[in-house]
Amino acid sequence: MINELALFLIALAGAGLFAGFIGGLFGIGGGVVIVPVLYLVLGALGVDESVRMHLAVGTSLSTIISTSWRSLSTHTKAGAVDYEVLKAWAPWITCGALLGAALAGFANTEALLIVFGAGLLLVAAQMGLANPNWRMFSELPRGGVRALIAGAIGVLSAMMGIGGGAFGVTVMTLCGRPIHQAVATASGFGAAIAAPAALGYVVAGWGREGLPPWSLGFVSVPGFILLALLTAITAPIGAHLAHRLPQQTLKRAFAILLAVVAINMLREALV
Repeated sequence: MINELALFLIALAGAGLFAGFIGGLFGIGGGVVIVPVLYLVLGALGVDESVRMHLAVGTSLSTIISTSWRSLSTHTKAGAVDYEVLKAWAPWITCGALLGAALAGFANTEALLIVFGAGLLLVAAQMGLANPNWRMFSELPRGGVRALIAGAIGVLSAMMGIGGGAFGVTVMTLCGRPIHQAVATASGFGAAIAAPAALGYVVAGWGREGLPPWSLGFVSVPGFILLALLTAITAPIGAHLAHRLPQQTLKRAFAILLAVVAINMLREALV
């Protein structure tokens, strides 16, 4: 029991520090790191398969509350956040996040693994292949199109346990926004997603059998506390370095790792 607890804490510590840094650097919330690590660690601890992925996603979302606000604060001080975009998109993203959490409550483990794996492949493709200078539109969508796209970002991010930055950055750069502004503004998407979605996972998982001790629905309280503290430490470091490091080279290397993780998650679901 002591060895299992030590493994749990060490794995969470490493995932939290790395996820915070990645979230601040790329504006993706860190969930792409936290979810697969939590899924593996919870499996090693013998957590019931029927709730393991739900618990990993819900706990990841709870930690992104801290990461996204710290990253957003750092980017704001650098003057890179477009708050007009954030105010216009946040309500629709939040609605989508609530819907995504509700859908996850009805989904089985295999469905969540498929959503995560397929979504992570999209994130990897965007990071590894997309050119930040590509432009498809001259401005961001408005009206019903904006509501649809923002809502979809919220739904998919909530079901994957990520902050929505990866999809938000793609949309903003394709619509003519500079990459640094896109990363900075998309860090705020995580704030619009994480809190309502995490609450949704608490409600959806309340009273479910097979959950480990100290869980609130599909959110692990020890996991939330430790990961939130550690991601909050390294998120500002990543955000500071986002304006200094060669983003494209780093993204392509990280995209390969994400693709490998995504394929493994899909294999888990389908085999």
